[in-house]
Amino acid sequence: MSELAPLHTWLAMPMEPAARAIIDRVRRAEDVVHVAVMPDAHPANDVCVGTVMATRRLVYPSAVGGDIGCGMFAIGFDADAKSLRDPRIAGVLLRQLGEAAPIHRRHRTRLVPLPDALRTDSLSHPALTGVLKDVGILQLGTLGGGNHFIELQADADDRLWLMIHSGSRAMGQAIKARHLAHATIRSASMMAIDTDTSAGQAYLHDQHWAREYARENREAMGQVVIEMVRELLRVEPVESLMIGCDHNHVRIENHFGQTMLVHRKGAMPADAGQAGIVPGSMGTRSYHITGRGCELALRSSAHGAGRILSRQAARARFDRRDLKRQMGDVWFDPRLADSLRDESPKSYKDVRAVLRAQEELVRIERTLRPVLVYKGSG
Repeated sequence: MSELAPLHTWLAMPMEPAARAIIDRVRRAEDVVHVAVMPDAHPANDVCVGTVMATRRLVYPSAVGGDIGCGMFAIGFDADAKSLRDPRIAGVLLRQLGEAAPIHRRHRTRLVPLPDALRTDSLSHPALTGVLKDVGILQLGTLGGGNHFIELQADADDRLWLMIHSGSRAMGQAIKARHLAHATIRSASMMAIDTDTSAGQAYLHDQHWAREYARENREAMGQVVIEMVRELLRVEPVESLMIGCDHNHVRIENHFGQTMLVHRKGAMPADAGQAGIVPGSMGTRSYHITGRGCELALRSSAHGAGRILSRQAARARFDRRDLKRQMGDVWFDPRLADSLRDESPKSYKDVRAVLRAQEELVRIERTLRPVLVYKGSG
């Protein structure tokens, strides 16, 4: 049996046996030299969400996942959130959000121009260029389903905030699938690519491109929502209050005096002083944080509350009335209640416990309560 890589954990609750088995398998994988598990960790295919792992040479696409570059965008406004207490205004916003930042490309009414950084000759293979021309251009500026959302919030001073969670849409999935299909190294039931080869460099290039796509996607939606809120509420964004981060990537970093490939799947960088966002579940509080630069955690943080129930289990346990009760006074589209049952707040861990479990990793700078949530369904 191969030697296990060192493991360090910050847990909000005892680790599930299924998660432990996955993490131990990752620790046996070739070239893995360090593993850190965040308090929002939960089982997923190949590698648990909430896992940070470092290698020296090999890259494991499954330790990044398919939604490459998925992350957060937040910005504050120069006004309070009291206007959103008006049900008429909340209803208008929910309707306009569905039109301006659609869940799927088929719902969109306008295209977002492709930025120069994402030009169609930027990817490593014609097949990926084809996906970009066929799907990626149409999906830029769309939210996606699952746990992706747009939320209007209030901080402790009742300042109005916008927060968006979304990723690289079909492009990240296509990049992962393309490179996994051509990976040549199999270890611990996972496929790896040697970064000393052209194939490894191509993956690093394409995943960096996907991170840029995801960032542009969030910012495109952010600009649309800002314009909408500006027109409806007569408020202005405060550029100095803008925060952005992502939590699915691999980066070249220096740790313990060595250059490493740090894979984060559902975990965000938390270098000393680095700003980040830890969202709660739909209907619960979220947090703006700064990192403390904990080396044993590979300078990382949880990326959210983390699921405690699978989607299937949540749908079996909660009905529409449960969802509405758990949402309390947070505005959301009640027509989507049935399809959003798997996103019920009680499907997730208590985000406060997650933050307590990682006190040595981050410092809380701001607490925000949700006022209005627009979330993808399906």
